Amino acid sequence: MSATDSELWVVRHGETEWSRDGRHTSTTDLDLTEEGAEIARGLAGRLEDAVGTEGFDLVLSSPRLRAVRTAELAGFADVETTEDLAEWDYGDYEGLTTPHIRETVPDWTVWSHPCPGGEDAAAVAARLDRVVERVREHGGRAIVFSHGHASRVLAARWLGLEAVDGRHFVLGTATLSTLGWERESPAVARWNA
Repeated sequence: MSATDSELWVVRHGETEWSRDGRHTSTTDLDLTEEGAEIARGLAGRLEDAVGTEGFDLVLSSPRLRAVRTAELAGFADVETTEDLAEWDYGDYEGLTTPHIRETVPDWTVWSHPCPGGEDAAAVAARLDRVVERVREHGGRAIVFSHGHASRVLAARWLGLEAVDGRHFVLGTATLSTLGWERESPAVARWNA
């Protein structure tokens, strides 16, 4: 089986209080809001409609509660967790909004500035490169349950782009995206659906 036989479905976790409020959430282990849980339940039917009875050959999740709970509500109770899918570690900016951070660091974005006490783009890319490699080596259809910035970096790395190019992939909560191939070229088949 070649790498081009692989397909990667990416699911961002459902809404939490902090994602709803625009607060950067990496290591803080929040559960879904009621609305987030309801929308995550709806993913099961959407996935069944999209893939039918074929299912997935590999199911992975970030170990954070919000991702594992989204996986469970979407019909994947027995998911393998990996720290490689955890959210970008925001360090000292954990729990803060971008406007709050910009009070002291004008024009700050996770893509263009460091996160003191947290991860840099290279560290996040290294983790997600391992996910890409595992999916391609495994072959078949894989699904991962992850987070906003991490999933955006995952898409960039799937395409062979730099981690900071994830800034071009806006991603809402509880969305489905598919990364695959256009002949021998890695491609985005669906994004933010």
